[in-house]
Amino acid sequence: MQSFDSDGVRIAYLDEGEGEPILLIHGFASNIGANWIDPQWVRTLTQAGRRVIALDNRAHGESDKLYEPERYGAPEMAEDARRLLDHLGIERADVLGYSMGARIAAFLTFAHPERVRSVIFGGLGINMVRGMIGSGPLAKALEAPRLEDVTNDTARSFRIFAEQTKSDLKALAACMRGPREKVPPEKLGEITVPVLVAVGSKDVIGGSGAALAELIPSAQFLEITGRDHMKAVGDSRFKQGVLDFLTSRP
Repeated sequence: MQSFDSDGVRIAYLDEGEGEPILLIHGFASNIGANWIDPQWVRTLTQAGRRVIALDNRAHGESDKLYEPERYGAPEMAEDARRLLDHLGIERADVLGYSMGARIAAFLTFAHPERVRSVIFGGLGINMVRGMIGSGPLAKALEAPRLEDVTNDTARSFRIFAEQTKSDLKALAACMRGPREKVPPEKLGEITVPVLVAVGSKDVIGGSGAALAELIPSAQFLEITGRDHMKAVGDSRFKQGVLDFLTSRP
């Protein structure tokens, strides 16, 4: 793992392999290892001849932990991703985001379309537009003294996951209490780069992938059959679908 300064915030990143670059942006409470190394994404993509760049989002993994909610928000976290491309001298890359990472990837595409060759929205369907679980219950779950104090099932699942990834719960709560910019449906309709939406058929957290794909003229949809939000990440059909998409896109 290496790191760089993103406007005063130390961001950890991985850079492996050779070939066309692809930038990986992980989900909430996850990190490079949990989202991309352990499920064999880095190995799959590098063996397919790709240069893989992945970052630990602020508050996650080995990146700086910030406790001021105003220092978060998808547009600012998208700028961390853009600054990483600048740091590495990469003009344009394919981008794969999962869950929160898909939302960040959307804002990166809105703000810097010239830097995005194609974008893959994984683990986030129509709830990219409608919103996922409210930030209040999730932040409270992360701030709770004990897991046993958390009664909301979805919030509890994220608290369990955050503990499994040995995350800084206070920093994650600040991240969740930060700005919650909406993704306007009309902005999705303006995306002109190739798009793949890949969501598990049982993913109630991300919502319908098909419904999201309908809002994006250039989008293809991949249903990861039988998988929920957590189990879709490492599914072999997801990986093959991404490889096929990257091979076929202009």
